[in-house]
Amino acid sequence: MNKLFSRTHIGPFELNHRVVLAPLTRMRTEEGNVPGDLMVDYYAQRASEGGLLITDATAVSPLGIAYVDAPGIYTDAQVEGWKRVIDAAHAKGARIFLQMWHAGRQAHPANTGGMTPVAPSALRSLEHAAIRDEDGNITEAELVVPRALELSEIPGIVEQFRRSAVLAKEAGFDGVELHGANGYLFEQFLLDGTNDRTDAYGGPIENRARFLFETLDAVVSVWGRSRVALRLSPSGTYGTMSDSDPHATFGYVAEHLNSYDLAYLHVIEPRIRGIVERETSASDVTSKDMRRIYQGKIIAAGGFTGESAEQIVADGHADLVAFGRMFISNPDLPERLRAGKPLTRYDRSTFYGGDARGYTDYASHAEVVAA
Repeated sequence: MNKLFSRTHIGPFELNHRVVLAPLTRMRTEEGNVPGDLMVDYYAQRASEGGLLITDATAVSPLGIAYVDAPGIYTDAQVEGWKRVIDAAHAKGARIFLQMWHAGRQAHPANTGGMTPVAPSALRSLEHAAIRDEDGNITEAELVVPRALELSEIPGIVEQFRRSAVLAKEAGFDGVELHGANGYLFEQFLLDGTNDRTDAYGGPIENRARFLFETLDAVVSVWGRSRVALRLSPSGTYGTMSDSDPHATFGYVAEHLNSYDLAYLHVIEPRIRGIVERETSASDVTSKDMRRIYQGKIIAAGGFTGESAEQIVADGHADLVAFGRMFISNPDLPERLRAGKPLTRYDRSTFYGGDARGYTDYASHAEVVAA
């Protein structure tokens, strides 16, 4: 795997390899949506010299949280929690980017202090939220009809991202990634299946993309362009998402991003819908399609094996590859892939919420051999 383990850069940072920890929702925070000991151990285990880690989706406000026990970046306690995570990653020689997130209509009042979720339009997602029931157990609940944002409220959400970008810088992150994928607020504005506004943020793609680029500008004002990134799912359907012309929509976004010189563009391949693989079609938008337009670094994500990751980098359709499920169960995944060592199978039942089981109790290959 010569290409996957060759050096590269993202922004100002040199990386020793191109195997990236994908941003994963693991729901393991302490009270107040604060990263604690478990999260420190989790990221430290997956950090490697010259590697890149991307954090859990991290909400910029209480109204932005989709899942119980997901992390935030809007309080001092959360900043202090993240500092410990960052220090642990840096001690292993890794770089770590914070994924900044607002769930929009994917939030649930049980996770937002009773507040009604907001969205560009009052259209309900048919997905389910992870909430805590009266007995303290994590369960699923139907999402509610969101409240359509007033025009005057949108600058306030942009400011929440800017403020959280400031807090992320104070915490010591190496950069930030805006979560523009998987049916959350940026994508709700971007796609015409979830945005029926008739004002400056609805209608033609220039308007539907306005919120994304206004927020990107605000975050860049804090970090500079080379330490800001964006994640997109151009053919995603999770969150009851749809668009009448995804090639045109995401082609516009990719072309507009060329003027930003970001750290990278993170593209989810169309074969993944949330955590489920699906058949692809000619209408899907892939990393290869985005590469034809976008001139900067691309991270591809979505069900990759070591072989397919090597191939997409060798073909030039992506520069780095993010791994999720296999990184969960193989904390030393880069070394295992480099040396061709066997991989440990993940346990899907422990993905979301809980304790160390299925989170920090997976052994490295060296530990397996030693045992």
